Amino acid sequence: MRSKLKEIYDPTHFRQLGHTLIDLLADHHEASLNAETPRSFPWEPPDTQLQFWEALDKEPTTPEDLFQHILSRSITIHDPRYIGHQVGMPAPTGVLFSLLSSYLNNGMAVYEMGMAANCLEKLIIDECCTRFGLGAHSGGLLTSGGTLANLTAMLSARRAMEDRWRGKTPAILVSEEAHYCIARAAKTMGWPPEAVIHVPTDADFRMQTERLESLYKQAMERGQQVIAVVGCACSTSTGSYDDLEAIADFCEQHDLWFHVDGAHGAAVVFSHTHAHLLKGAERANSIVLDFHKLLMAPALATALLYKNNQDSFRTFEQESAYLLDLQQDWYNSGKRTFECTKYMICAKIYGIVKTHGWDAFGENVDELYENARTFATSIAQRENLVLGAPVQSNILCFRFVEEGLTQEESNAQNAFIRQAIIERGEYYIVQTLLRGYRFLRLAVMNPFTTLTQFEELCTQIESYAKAWHESQ
Repeated sequence: MRSKLKEIYDPTHFRQLGHTLIDLLADHHEASLNAETPRSFPWEPPDTQLQFWEALDKEPTTPEDLFQHILSRSITIHDPRYIGHQVGMPAPTGVLFSLLSSYLNNGMAVYEMGMAANCLEKLIIDECCTRFGLGAHSGGLLTSGGTLANLTAMLSARRAMEDRWRGKTPAILVSEEAHYCIARAAKTMGWPPEAVIHVPTDADFRMQTERLESLYKQAMERGQQVIAVVGCACSTSTGSYDDLEAIADFCEQHDLWFHVDGAHGAAVVFSHTHAHLLKGAERANSIVLDFHKLLMAPALATALLYKNNQDSFRTFEQESAYLLDLQQDWYNSGKRTFECTKYMICAKIYGIVKTHGWDAFGENVDELYENARTFATSIAQRENLVLGAPVQSNILCFRFVEEGLTQEESNAQNAFIRQAIIERGEYYIVQTLLRGYRFLRLAVMNPFTTLTQFEELCTQIESYAKAWHESQ
């Protein structure tokens, strides 16, 4: 045995490094929750950051030092001042089960390689289908992220509706606020850009479902065959929920596939307070739900659910002499996903559930949604801050407004504010464009973010609005 391999796989070294890392993470976690870290976002320009790593690459570095360097130069999602992208604060329990999954490295495409994993995945999927009320014939799978799940759902729709669109150009109806991955899925399937028909939204950025009929007829007149409608639960920019009941009615009337992109907001299915936002989702043919956004699992962890479980098998139906056959069995997950060496996504979800219970998911959703509403109330009390849309989820968009500025100047001012905040590094927020206006956008992902911290952020925003004038 070569000495380097003995060193790499030495159990004693593994144990020592493991203890060092867990202690480091626990200390970092404690400091982060108490907002004791100097900055949630240690901003540096890309070239400066690269220069640090290039210099480090030329020097001998211990694993312990590398742990610390990566921690100190990465965004701190566990800090309550992180209010940026829709990436959830992972539960420490889920992190530990992710470590277990990484150590086992059991690719679970076939039962023999993922015996425990395929069983745990079925338990999770069955519970989710029950929660959504999808019925006795439902089923699904776990996969790596909402983009891959939405693509898989669109492939399922195309397969299920192939008798309708054969000889025509297939198309789908989606909200103009739909996540970009829906259009990317259509492109991946080889469809032209016009195959994605965008439905206008109302003042609250919800799909104008009354426009579906006319857009459907126009598509048919152009020689297109609409095969599916995608409802947002919720939209990425504003957190707005489409009227899923109305979309379900339309799809049933025209015998179309109804898909719910609930990557972010379908998590309310675990909430007693906000589950009503999903009314109509139980009639969907497919639903996407991310566990790594509002449900505390480390990324990536996404469920793709089907009302008719057979649809999940038909999507990738094929034979492979050494691996797969055409039998529809639940315990060989490779028959239903792109992934062959599929990560044990189920372990981190099930570890959280068995440790803290399914109700923990609902508690987290409720805390985040209620905090966002509290912050929205605070915005309404400030003279120069205006909300972009009613707050339906944990996402809120607002902007600084100042009398006498043109739209272009106002957009520049808000962009300046956002850049100044992230360069300062105490808070991390993002931005979006809504009908031509630039808005500051917050996703309240941390239940420990307080109103006091939010009001401190607003004070910084007002200060940087004044500084913008000085920079001109």
